[in-house]
Amino acid sequence: MGVVCETCREALSARMDGEVEHVAPAEVDAHLAGCAECARWQARAQALTRALRVRPAEASPDLVGAVLADAPPRRVAVWQRTGLAGVALVQLWLGLAQLLGGGADGHAGSGHLFTESAAWNLALGVGLLVAALREARVGALLPALGGFVAVLAAFSAYDLATGVATLERVATHLPAVAGLVLLHLVDRAHRDQAPPGGRAGADDDERGRSDDEPGERGDGPSGGRGPRPLRPTARHVA
Repeated sequence: MGVVCETCREALSARMDGEVEHVAPAEVDAHLAGCAECARWQARAQALTRALRVRPAEASPDLVGAVLADAPPRRVAVWQRTGLAGVALVQLWLGLAQLLGGGADGHAGSGHLFTESAAWNLALGVGLLVAALREARVGALLPALGGFVAVLAAFSAYDLATGVATLERVATHLPAVAGLVLLHLVDRAHRDQAPPGGRAGADDDERGRSDDEPGERGDGPSGGRGPRPLRPTARHVA
């Protein structure tokens, strides 16, 4: 029994859609060669399929300028970072003066303790300068400088009370206090610029690192930093 027109058209439809034909292709082709009605149906179906799949792209408006105009500024807390850079330069000057002469901050003496103090002042100046240039690094410096200022304030108060240190000597620690305040302001402004559901500094601090490393603490309720942002399930090289 030969292939009827309805079966032929079902097989041709499956062939155009890339599906499995339930009739032998040779039988369908033989019926198509002798049936003008099915041949016309195939021609119309192919034309319709081609018109749906291959169409000229419609022109779309260029929204690049509007999107960039509404985008928030990449750099934030300009005056706070400028002040932080100034404090960093003062701290570097104090460290160099202490290391080279010891007269700028009223500290005299030598030995390993003296060089450690000078090295710390220089390192603190470098850290503040880096934080001023890269606001995403501020959060890493805050705990260390905060602990240092807290301990230093306690010792300075005791030294002033006992007469071990003068007010001028203690005043040389004011740049560290100012740096701590400015670090906090820059960090808060930077976090306010973070996208909803994301983390500030992700582009700067986590580029090139896997987002889902084993053992990484999430941003959920246990982490205390809000819901964890959605991550891509796969990566493709453009």
